[in-house]
Amino acid sequence: MTRKSRRLILIGAGLGVLALAAGLILTALNDTIVFFRTPTEVAQQQIAPGARLRLGGLVEPGSVAKSGASVRFAVTDGNSKVTVAYTGLLPDLFREGQGVVAEGVLQSDGTVKADSVLAKHDERYMPREVADALKKSGHWKEGEEGGPVPPAAKTPGPQSSAAPPAVSPARSTP
Repeated sequence: MTRKSRRLILIGAGLGVLALAAGLILTALNDTIVFFRTPTEVAQQQIAPGARLRLGGLVEPGSVAKSGASVRFAVTDGNSKVTVAYTGLLPDLFREGQGVVAEGVLQSDGTVKADSVLAKHDERYMPREVADALKKSGHWKEGEEGGPVPPAAKTPGPQSSAAPPAVSPARSTP
C-alpha cells in the first residue's frame, strides 16, 4: 500500500466518522426541538397527533373553564382557535384576552394537552412569533393593551420634583 492510498483511506475514514457524528447530533436535536405554531397553522397543516408544539395566541374570551386543578381554554389568533387542556397552576397574569403560549402535545381530537402555560405581561415579554402572528391576522392593536405603543407616540409624563408621600404612622410597623 502506498503512502497516497493510506492517506486517502485515513481521510475517508475521518470524513465517515464526522458524518456519523453529525447524523447522531441531528437525530438527538430533532427529538428535542419544539416548533411554534399559531392556531391557524395548527388548523391548516396536517400535524400528526402526538407531535410536541408551542401554541401561541390570545386566550379567547368566555372560553376558560376551570375544574379543580384542571383548566380548558381556547387559544385564538382571530382566524382559528385551538382548545388547550392544562392541569396545574396558571400564571398570575393569565386571563381572557391576554397573550399566552402553551407548550404540549397535540391530541387526536385536535386539543393540545399542555404541560406548561406562559402568559404575557406586555409586548416586551411576548415571543416575536406570537406578535408577528397577531399582526398578520390583524388583531394587533397599536397603543392599546395587547400591542406596543410606537416610540414616537409615547409621551413622557411631567417630571415631578415633589417628594413621594410619607407613610402615615398608623400604617408603619414597629
